[in-house]
Amino acid sequence: MWKLKEPRPVKLIIGILAVDKNCLEIAAEAIIAEFGRLDFISDVWPFDQTEYYKSETGEHILRQFASVDKLIDPGSLAKIKHRANKLEQELAAKLALELPRPVNLDPGIIEPSKLVLASTKNYSHRIYIGEKMYAEVTLVFDKGSWRPLPYTYPDYRQQCYFDFFDKARTRLLEQLKSQH
Repeated sequence: MWKLKEPRPVKLIIGILAVDKNCLEIAAEAIIAEFGRLDFISDVWPFDQTEYYKSETGEHILRQFASVDKLIDPGSLAKIKHRANKLEQELAAKLALELPRPVNLDPGIIEPSKLVLASTKNYSHRIYIGEKMYAEVTLVFDKGSWRPLPYTYPDYRQQCYFDFFDKARTRLLEQLKSQH
């Protein structure tokens, strides 16, 4: 007889794209209110590897990541993506800017061996995770460093992102160790 194991908890990270620093700050506050205390927030970087969000978020988009302190069940990623989408809509109404999506929130999870992002869009490398949501392994942690995959977004191939994910992964490992 097979014995099934509960998955280990994971670190929730949320990628934030925003029209300006004020929107980033408001988004970080909303993330804390919705998901709990942060253990890390990244530096702010320009998001200039694609023009995909230009019509929704503007010409000069900024990127930042937030890492939530409390570990989560990896099976909750679809629900979290729904919550993040609702939060985006609330922020758009609150900010009342001319852009339809002044803040974009992309939740994902860090496990010791990988970074997984949630998506509303299906594609060949994405797996359905329930509740009309999909997920993809965006980066793998192998031989001491983050490694992109052929489909990894261009911005997720940057060393500054890897450095932030390293901090979140190290914190995750500390938290998992303290649970035993």
